[in-house]
Amino acid sequence: MNHTLTHDLNHILTHTESLWAELRNQRIFITGGTGFFGCWLLESFTWANEKLDLNSSVLVLTRSIDALRKKAPHLASHPAVRFHEGDVRDFKFPEGSFTHIIHAATSASAQLNEQNPLLMFDTIVQGTRNVLDFARHCGAKKFLYTSSGAVYGKQPSEITNISEDDTGAANPVDPRSAYGEGKRAAELLCALYSIQYGLETKIARCFAFVGPYLPLDIHYAIGNFIRDGLKGAPIYVKGDGTPYRSYLYAADLSIWLWTILFKGISCRPYNVGSGHGVTIRELATIVADQFDHKPQIQILQKPKQNQTPERYVPFVQRAEVELGLKQLIGLPAAIQKTVNWNRSLI
Repeated sequence: MNHTLTHDLNHILTHTESLWAELRNQRIFITGGTGFFGCWLLESFTWANEKLDLNSSVLVLTRSIDALRKKAPHLASHPAVRFHEGDVRDFKFPEGSFTHIIHAATSASAQLNEQNPLLMFDTIVQGTRNVLDFARHCGAKKFLYTSSGAVYGKQPSEITNISEDDTGAANPVDPRSAYGEGKRAAELLCALYSIQYGLETKIARCFAFVGPYLPLDIHYAIGNFIRDGLKGAPIYVKGDGTPYRSYLYAADLSIWLWTILFKGISCRPYNVGSGHGVTIRELATIVADQFDHKPQIQILQKPKQNQTPERYVPFVQRAEVELGLKQLIGLPAAIQKTVNWNRSLI
C-alpha cells in the first residue's frame, strides 16, 4: 500500500479507535462508495476492521463495480467489501439487516448542475428518500447523510465563516440552485424520517477538501492547481483569485464523518471542513510552494473595483465543542500529501 495512505489510515484510526466497537459483527451499507468520500470511507473502514478485528462487512451500492476496480483494486477485492449494483433512485433493496447506513451518493458535478439541473435535483431528493426507505426496511439504527455547505446559498460577504444556525438559502427559482436546494430538501427528508420512524439521522454539511482520490480534472480549483504542478505547467487561476475557500484533508474528513455517524446528535447538522479561509490566489501560491521547481502562477482576470470577495468558509465550532473534532493536518501538508500520492500513480 502507498506510504502516504498507510500513514493517513493510522492517523484516522488513532483518532477514532474508541468509536468502532459498535460496528463489531455488524453490516453497514454505503452509497457513493466509488467517489472521493466513498473511497476514504472504505479505506478507513477496512483498515479499522482489520486492525481491531471487528468482523464487520460493508455492502456498497454502485452503478459500476469496474470504476472501483480501476481506481482502487485492493478495495474492490477486499473480503469485507461486497457490492450491490443499482441506481440510488430505484435500486432493488438487498436482503438482510444493516445497522448503519452512510448515504454519500451525489454527484457534485458543476457540469451536471448547469446542463441538467432537474436530473441533479431528482438524484439528490429521490435518491435520499429511497435510501431512507431502505433504512426503514433493513432496520438500520443510524443514518449519516453527507450534505453540503451549498444549503446556505451564497455566503453573505460580511460573514467570514458561516454557521449551522444561518437560515439563508439559494434563490429557489434559479436553476443553478438545483444542487443546494436538493441538499436542503434531502436534509428535510432526514428530519421527517427521524421524527416519524425513529431513525437516528446524522447530517454532515461538507465544504471543500483535498487528498488522495480527489479528481484533478473537474471544477475543483485545488485539484486543477495540483494537476498543473504535476505536469510542470503554469498554474492557471481562471478568475481573479479573490474568492475565499477553505480545505480539510481527506484523512481528517474521515475522522469527522465517522465521529458524526457514531456520536452526532440526530437531526443536528454539523459543518464539516476547515475554518481557515484562504483566497484562491493564496491557494495557488501554497500549491506552487509544494513543488521543487515552483510553477509560475497566471491569474487570468483582474479584480473588479468595489467588489466584495466571495466566501465559502464554514464555522466549525459546533463540531469542535460537541464532538471534539478539529483540523489536525494543515493545508500545506495536506497538499504535499496529495501531490506525493498522485506522483506515486504516475
